[in-house]
Amino acid sequence: MAKFKFDDRALKKAVNEGVQKMASDLTRGLNGLTGQYQGKPVEEIKPQIQRVWAKHSGGGSITDPELTQFAEQIQAGGRVTVRLK
Repeated sequence: MAKFKFDDRALKKAVNEGVQKMASDLTRGLNGLTGQYQGKPVEEIKPQIQRVWAKHSGGGSITDPELTQFAEQIQAGGRVTVRLK
């Protein structure tokens, strides 16, 4: 019977790299909305944020306070940065 050795450090590294890539993709995708949605109503921006979030997070969701915060930032023409914990 073959022995299996689990490499916890390699797994953590791979997961961390995946999380960082997702955060980068989300940041890029959300900032891509600024040109089209700057100055638009927050309620018009929120569905677009949800769409980008679901696309880059494998169908994940975002809480309403975060959604509103990102929408307000995009509305003002600012940049957003996504940091995943």
